[in-house]
This record gives sequence, structure tokens and C-alpha cells, in this order.
Amino acid sequence: MEILHVSAECYPVAKTGGLGDVVGALPKYQQHQGHVCKVVMPMHRMAFLYENEWEVVHKSHFKMGKDLYECTIIKEVKNVLGFDLYCVEVPGILDREKIYGYEDDTFRYLCFQVAVLEWINTWNHLVDVVHVHDHHSALIPFMMQHCYAYTKLQHIKTVLTIHNAEYQGWMEWKNAGLLPGWDTWKWGLLDWNNLVNPLACGIKCAHHVTTVSPGYLQEIMQQSKGLESLLRHEAAKCSGIINGVDYTVWNPETDTYITDNFGLKDVKDSRGSTNKKAM
Repeated sequence: MEILHVSAECYPVAKTGGLGDVVGALPKYQQHQGHVCKVVMPMHRMAFLYENEWEVVHKSHFKMGKDLYECTIIKEVKNVLGFDLYCVEVPGILDREKIYGYEDDTFRYLCFQVAVLEWINTWNHLVDVVHVHDHHSALIPFMMQHCYAYTKLQHIKTVLTIHNAEYQGWMEWKNAGLLPGWDTWKWGLLDWNNLVNPLACGIKCAHHVTTVSPGYLQEIMQQSKGLESLLRHEAAKCSGIINGVDYTVWNPETDTYITDNFGLKDVKDSRGSTNKKAM
């Protein structure tokens, strides 16, 4: 199976929290199970970008509203993460130093999603699954199914993982005009409480929705800034899967942030010596 992960973060390229950890680890272990996994993310100007070797795999232009944007997709050459990593550059928009925190973040991540779809729409083959993460890529299932330019992609299975339901990507309805031409009869899929809500749209449109644990799924069905009823309505296609831990990263034997590294043997020895003293 070929899986394309679309995310704002991926450890160790760019990370602010659990989203980056999951997207840095999940594709690697899916590869170990025999799947072909790729990750595509914005080209944040962080250390990883300058410390590794890249090649240009795609260049194009695309329109959003009345404006034309230049897009370049680069690929990390040496596969240092254990899977294919791609970064999207749109000059002045997706080539900034910070992941978040700009006044135009809503526009930036809309631009990112359109750029990704414009790119995969040119592929000679179709991936089996497009796996989107949080609101930054949650409009992709809608656009794949209802934007006229992407009819080639409409039958690809989509998965949305909710890492943090507090942030939903709300935008005013005037921004819907920035999407590539879409079937306006489907406007209700974009709408939630009279705003375009990317996370709500992803919950409605993705073929399956996962959360970072079964407990978190139950939590956001009770409290998720207005999405509670939607999540309960879509419960049949929702599941909670506990985040895994990448032990090659979270390893107290090798962690450089720990002054005195230790392993299981040290813990056992410590317990043994304590017992002897107690005797």
C-alpha cells in the first residue's frame, strides 16, 4: 500500500509537539511493515533544510483566486528519515522560519493544501491513501472529492488524524473563493457555525477519522470547541489509536538531554542493590 502523509510538522524537520512526533515516526514504522510511505510538508527554513541534500522533483504555477503562485517541490535525497520526505516551497508564503504564528497562517496552509493537490494531480499513478493531519491539511479530502480539477483523485481513500481539536483553522466564507473551482452544491461540507471550518470539513469528508488515543476521542466528543455533535454524528467512522513512541528517539540510553544515561539493565541493577541493602 502507498500512503501519502500531509502535515505541517514532521520530526526532526520541524516540530512543536505531538503532531511532529507522530508524523516523524508513523511513516517509518509503516515502511517496516512493507508499505510505501511519503511525507509532504511546507519548506520551513529550519536547520534540517540546510543540513541535508535535496533535489527538485516538481515545479509549477497554480492559481488561488485571481493570483498566480509559483510552487517548487523538493525531495530529501538520502532518505535519512527512513521514508521519502518532500517539502513545498511557495516563495514568501511557505518558506518562512516559523511553523506557525503569522497573521496569514490560514491563507498559508490553504496555499499548502492546494499546492500539494496540484502536485499529486500530475502523478502517473494514484496513491492508495492520503493521510492528512489536523486542520492544516483537513480541506484536502473535500477538494479531492469536489474540486473539478481533481476528479482524477476523487476515489482515493482519505484518513484524517486529529492531534489537537482546539485549533480548527476557521476562516470567513469569502476565503472559499480561493479554493479551485468546486461544486457549490456541497457548500454545507465546508460550513460549520457560519464559517468555513477545515477541521469540521475533514471530519465530514475523510473516509476515516482517527485520534491520538481512544480516550482523546471520547474527550473531544464531549468538549472540542463546537465539534462535539459532529463527532458524535460521525462516530461510526471514528477510532482512537494510541500514539506510539519511537524508541530510537525516546531512548534514555542515548538521549543527549539526559546527563546520566541509563537503560533497563541499570534499573534492574539498582533494584537488586536496593534489595540487598534492605536485607
